[in-house]
Formats: sequence, structure tokens, C-alpha cells
Amino acid sequence: MKNDPDSERTLFYTPERLAQEQAHMMDSSRGPLLIASCATGTYLAQGVVKRYEEFLAAAGSRKSLMRLFDVDRRFSNGETVVRLEHHVNGYDVFLFQSLFHPDGGSSINENYMAFFIAARALRESGARHITGVLPYLAYARQDKPTAFKREPVTAKLMADLTIAAGLDRLIVWAPHCGQLRGFYGPTPVDFLDPLTLFADEFAEFRGRADVVAVAPDVGASKFATHFGRAMDVNVAIGSKHRPEPGAVVISEIIGDFQGKKTAIILDDMISSGGSIYELAKKLVREKGIEEMYIGVSHNEGVGRALPSLKELHEKYGLRRLVVTNSIPQSTAFLDLPFVKVKCLSDILAKTINRIHYGKSVSEVFTMNGD
Repeated sequence: MKNDPDSERTLFYTPERLAQEQAHMMDSSRGPLLIASCATGTYLAQGVVKRYEEFLAAAGSRKSLMRLFDVDRRFSNGETVVRLEHHVNGYDVFLFQSLFHPDGGSSINENYMAFFIAARALRESGARHITGVLPYLAYARQDKPTAFKREPVTAKLMADLTIAAGLDRLIVWAPHCGQLRGFYGPTPVDFLDPLTLFADEFAEFRGRADVVAVAPDVGASKFATHFGRAMDVNVAIGSKHRPEPGAVVISEIIGDFQGKKTAIILDDMISSGGSIYELAKKLVREKGIEEMYIGVSHNEGVGRALPSLKELHEKYGLRRLVVTNSIPQSTAFLDLPFVKVKCLSDILAKTINRIHYGKSVSEVFTMNGD
């Protein structure tokens, strides 16, 4: 059978043809952009795609994003399998996963495993770049062993597995501590800072002499200090210890409370809510605080978190609790009248855009309030 010369020319690439196609497609040098997600991360990936395409339309572009949602499935024996329904060879992929999903029916460990397998599927299928998007980074609090308890540094183990799975970059919203970046070695990790978000949210209190920003413990003190400087308000720090697992004691709150009637409590996470609950009661009973506002980057809302927050609202002057959707929130939590959930789609869409085109990610946070 005689070969068709036109067909041969169509199949064979030359440098000139590749340059012409790339100019026509207007793709980044990192390859075409693709947003992928494991099942529990799809809720956030969908929001980011929607926001990204709104930015494109506002700038006069008609381009839409390639998306590949719900890439993971379960076999009947519980094993995770990932199958990609579209080729990813040469793509710049951003892989979303929610590691903690209160109503998702799967554990943190299962969600992490799905994330690793999805990353490996993308790597073995030829993706040019794979950036993991983990707004809530599980195991981040296990960044060092408890004294005399013979515990592993599990956060380092999870970093090793992330790299071994094939990811070459990671995006995380407000991690437990910045030192976690060192566990990933030369792999770039973008830790997105929540300062701008909370400064904008509580802008009404800027410069007020009767307001104090409060950190529940030393771990949250650095962020509270930056917030206090940005807002021109005083800062106080709680002295916390845990006499036993699940128990919290706030022995003292260090700071100037003279003339202070309003407290803004800032922390990276609410798990069962014990630390914030004990701190808030002490602020009212011993420091004369009359109303409180709480800002946290991640809300797990497990254990007694819900009844504790209700009690703070009803008896201790809690006016507003601000969280983000880094973790999908339960219906019961969303029904609380004093809760406000800030969506991260805007910030993540801008961050992905900057990485995709090789620009500075830090500029996202100067643009965020514009």
C-alpha cells in the first residue's frame, strides 16, 4: 500500500510546526493547563475552575480550562484505583484533594492514598508538571515528636511520600508551621498566608484602642503579632498546656487588657475546639472582654466543637466565627447563625495562574484586596 505524502507530513513534527502550533494555542511554556481532582477535592476544584474562567472572561479571553474531576474509584475490596479519562501528556496539571471531609465517608488516610495514586497516574501518563493543591495539609501537627514519647516525625514521612508519588510542587493554605517546607527539600512548596484574608475580614476593628488580638498559644503568636501590626491593635498570648490527651488548660493570658472590650482570637485550626473554648471563657471571666470574634484557617469541627461554639455564642459574647472552605463544612456547622465561611477559590485561581505563567505567587496577596 502506497503511503500518502500529505498524511506523512501531518504525522511528522518539525521544530517550525511545533512553534507554529504553540503560538496558535497560546499555552504556557509549562504546557496546557489542566485542573484535576480526586473525589473529595472536586468541590474546591470546581469552584476554582469557575473563578478562573470568570477572570479569563473579564480579561476578554474565551479560553476554557481543561478539567478532569473524580479521577479515583474504589474496588469492592476497598483498594483505590485511578483512571484518567483524558490524555495528560505534556500538560501542566494542578491536582486537588481535600484530605479531611467530614461527610465524605472516607478517612484522612484513604484520601491521602488516593492523592498519591492520582499523582503517580499523572506522572506515569506523561504530565509535564504536577502541582498538588492541598488546602488543608493533614499530619502537619506531627512535625516533631512529643518529648519522651518515641513518636516519628510523621509530617516528614508524608512529605517523602508526596515526592515519591511524583509531585514536583505543592500548594497549601495556612499550614500549621512554616518549618514544614524544609521537609520537602528542593521541591517548591507555596504556603499561602491568611494574613490578608483576615485583615480584610476584620477591617472594621483597625486602629481601635478597645480591641486586642489574642493567640491561644505560643504556636499562634507569630501570626497574631503580624495581624496586630497590620491592624494597629494590641496583641495577647495564651499560655496553654495539656495535662492529658483531650484536656486543655489555659493557665495565663499575657498582655495588656486595660480598656479592652473586644477580642479577636486567631488560630490555624479548630479541631474539637477545646483551646479556643477555654481561652474565650478566661477572657470574659478574668479580662473583662465583652464580645469576641474568631478567625481560623481550617475547621475540622470534630468532637465537642459544635456545642462548645454554640455555648460561646450564647453565654460568652461570640459574635462571629470566620473559617475558610479549606475543609468542606458540615450542614450543622453552616446552620450556626454566627458562622461565616470564606471561599478560597479566588486566591487559589490567582495562585495557579501565577505558577502556570511563571510569575511571582507573593503578588497574589497584594492583589487580593484590590
